[in-house]
Amino acid sequence: MSDTASDHADHVVHSLADLLRPPGWHLATAESCTGGMIAAACTDLAGSSDWFDRGFITYSNAAKSEMLGVDSALIASDGAVSESVARAMAAGAQREAGVEVAVAVTGIAGPGGGSEAKPVGTVWFAWALPGWIWTECRHFEGDRAAVRAQTRDHALAVLVSALQAMP
Repeated sequence: MSDTASDHADHVVHSLADLLRPPGWHLATAESCTGGMIAAACTDLAGSSDWFDRGFITYSNAAKSEMLGVDSALIASDGAVSESVARAMAAGAQREAGVEVAVAVTGIAGPGGGSEAKPVGTVWFAWALPGWIWTECRHFEGDRAAVRAQTRDHALAVLVSALQAMP
């Protein structure tokens, strides 16, 4: 990661910590294509145990079902890289960890695995706050490392924006 990208990620994580600490909220991550990069960015910050609870690395479909309670029939019908699975991953992380806040990502980082309907760089995101889950699909350009880094950064930035917008 370049110094500029590293500085930006550090700034976003500091902002996240500042937003989660006052209400005493905790974060869990449910990660597929990033393999723990979001959790790693969070725990790079000293004192993150005040607000970061755990990360679920659910790379396989079985892990999504076993660890997060994602219905295997949902994965079979919609695919692992889908809005419904991302939503179920975020809800599962929030429920299984017993936290207020969760973020989930599932995507195709490449170089293989893409299709016409879901090309390499397709990532579904889901964020969960108390009483609210929302999703987004993004298409990132670049190699595997670039797709994964953009996924990490977008997941964290949107979470910070949502927390800042809360009353």
